[in-house]
Amino acid sequence: MSMRRTDCEGFHRRDVLTIGSAGVLGLSLPAILAAEAKAANKRDVASTGKAKSVILLWLAGGPATIDMWDNKPDAPEGIRGEFKSIPTNVTGIQLAETFSKTAQVADKLTVVRSLYHTIPSHSPATVFMTTGNKPTAALQYPSMGSLASKLLKTDVGVPPYVTFGDIRNGTAGLAGYLGTGYNPFVIEGSAPQRGEGKAATGGFSVRGLSLKGTFTLEELEKRDSLLRKFDSGFAGADSSNDLVDGLDTFHQQALDILRSDKTRKALDLTAETAATREKYGATPFGQGALAARRLVEAGVRFSTVSFGGWDTHSQTFTAHKTRLAPTTDTVVSALVSDLADRGLLDSTIVMVAGEFGRTPKVNKNSGRDHWARSMACVLAGGGFKKGYVHGSTDASGMAPATEPVTPDDVASTIFRNLGIDPALELQTPTGRPIQLFREGKVIEKILA
Repeated sequence: MSMRRTDCEGFHRRDVLTIGSAGVLGLSLPAILAAEAKAANKRDVASTGKAKSVILLWLAGGPATIDMWDNKPDAPEGIRGEFKSIPTNVTGIQLAETFSKTAQVADKLTVVRSLYHTIPSHSPATVFMTTGNKPTAALQYPSMGSLASKLLKTDVGVPPYVTFGDIRNGTAGLAGYLGTGYNPFVIEGSAPQRGEGKAATGGFSVRGLSLKGTFTLEELEKRDSLLRKFDSGFAGADSSNDLVDGLDTFHQQALDILRSDKTRKALDLTAETAATREKYGATPFGQGALAARRLVEAGVRFSTVSFGGWDTHSQTFTAHKTRLAPTTDTVVSALVSDLADRGLLDSTIVMVAGEFGRTPKVNKNSGRDHWARSMACVLAGGGFKKGYVHGSTDASGMAPATEPVTPDDVASTIFRNLGIDPALELQTPTGRPIQLFREGKVIEKILA
């Protein structure tokens, strides 16, 4: 496992696997879930969209997209970075020279260069980007993954929503008002060690979902049956039945995963060729993205794979050259091309983003500070245009110059492509109707 990195607000970022809650089954699961569980909305929404699944590649800490997807080599000194721009395989689209592999799959990408918001603080900005709703103290909005878990049907035996990597130490990426039953299942695993000649196979598994020692599935089901008898008695005494509803959603999914080998097989990267594993790179981010692709094939609806270290207040160009850009370039290009080669890209949305951008002005420490007024993200597959750049920023990258869009617009467009009306209303446990994305508008120009 890589060393911890702490961002400027004091949160630890790991390359692998700490987000989520209620990730243990055992006999303690009911007690854990009952403390938080809320009533779930009863109805499912049939998907009629082009996309069936989403993989979010999360760049935690605020990537300097001015040095990546919206490079400004001609900006004044003190703003332009150290990187030249290079052509891609799409005429007229250029990326920073540190993304040479991604440049060769640009014909499959939509680059949104006019994304912006007004929250330059890690935690609330992360909530905005991952939920598609501006954070408010009055209500905890569910992450896009939790909404997908709620609204899209998933085959028995696979988790609807999984996370690889840490999103703000579990303060984002959760189910909010939907209740604990729609929190992510957490994927854990071993990371490749430095110096290995080829990608490690890893030991990915769903946190807490394993039978230890001689304890068998049959014994577990007997105990579960007894537990349900107790639950039924309590449910009869509870007219609202909120806690039992929330518990059952997650608990039943956990049991189904244990009964089936679909998820276990999907997380076994030894089934992949060495060449494929190496294509993704011998990093936790790369191997997590490969596992996410396998989970998509198994029927998982939403996967988040995190890569931290982007809070570059100092020596940003060194960090980009030595670690951040090479790893991201490898993973983005590998995932997009692999999905395309397997005929999965048209039904899978890939989103590459962080919580905000960084200042156009380079500070005295050769770093860039927090900047939410201009940023960029990358989208691919699942109903998005190919080989397209949406919007632009001004000459210095300070703010959008054309076609400005916000995080809720992006979220609305993703769900439109999943076949879900962004204006759909769900209900909180108290019966309050809440629109999925209260201010978002579908970005029609980036639709295929």
